Amino acid sequence: VAANKADTPNKTFLAAEFYALSLGEVYPISSENGGGTGELLDELVKVFPSEGVEDPDAGIPKIAIVGRPNVGKSSFLNALLGTERSIVTDEAGTTRDAIHSYYKLYGNNFILIDTAGVRKKAKVKEDIEFYSVLRSLRALEESDVCIVVIDAERGIEAQDVNLINLAERQGKGMVIMVNKWDLIEKDSKTSDTFKREILEKLSPIDYIPIIFSSVLTKQRIFQVIEKTVHVFENKTKKIPTSKLNDVLLREIESHPPPSVKGKHIQIKYITQVIARFPSFVFFCNLPQYIQPSYERFIENRMRENFDFEGVPLRLIFRKK
Repeated sequence: VAANKADTPNKTFLAAEFYALSLGEVYPISSENGGGTGELLDELVKVFPSEGVEDPDAGIPKIAIVGRPNVGKSSFLNALLGTERSIVTDEAGTTRDAIHSYYKLYGNNFILIDTAGVRKKAKVKEDIEFYSVLRSLRALEESDVCIVVIDAERGIEAQDVNLINLAERQGKGMVIMVNKWDLIEKDSKTSDTFKREILEKLSPIDYIPIIFSSVLTKQRIFQVIEKTVHVFENKTKKIPTSKLNDVLLREIESHPPPSVKGKHIQIKYITQVIARFPSFVFFCNLPQYIQPSYERFIENRMRENFDFEGVPLRLIFRKK
């Protein structure tokens, strides 16, 4: 799906609404200035037939480092790799190529996707924001898990919230990294207050781990990667059907769905289905009467029992 007239960062994020059509990936483009057309062409090339070509990176977790400009994404990547791998330049050039770096930590292999890359010289601030959005969307689409980098001095802003909402709709695992924590005056309650403010702006999303770090001092930067590995494991986790039913049917029996119009809803069986992120089918007699509040209740019970930290869940209620 090509969403044209995405000429500004806000319009680019609005293009995400077309995911509701369930027609596949959405590519915001601008026929006026050419923005996003490179990404669209890249995807078209991918579907060209190729014989006998295997992806050497299959099975390796892809981690995108995303966020607003100047929050420390490239510095974070360089600190991990120990080299100036990510470069920002004012020379005219492509804006659509993210940097892919192979990385190994604690015996785990990753592909780190940085959205800084080579930046086309921008005449105004809006151009920088626009291309930053495009790079973040591109990296997000390629990733399994994204690290959303936030500037501690500025806090979480609308663009961060939009990016996280889009990542949830695409089924991506997420970790929030609050960078420049060394610049904040702190007391014993500072981190809790900051975390509460983030969760208030993200509500009802409350399952994303938040790590306070400093790229400059290297404070907790490896903890961010460790948490990202944990989120990837949660994203690819398979729960045995017997365990699902033993645990959740007991929860449902204790707190059954409220009846509607005198009709009692009975959930009989639960199974996990193959999907890009954890998805579960609940077979019941009246799926159309399951309320959003009860879906939320079941999701909370699933997270408590099976640890899906950092990962969105899809619950599907189907008539048995």
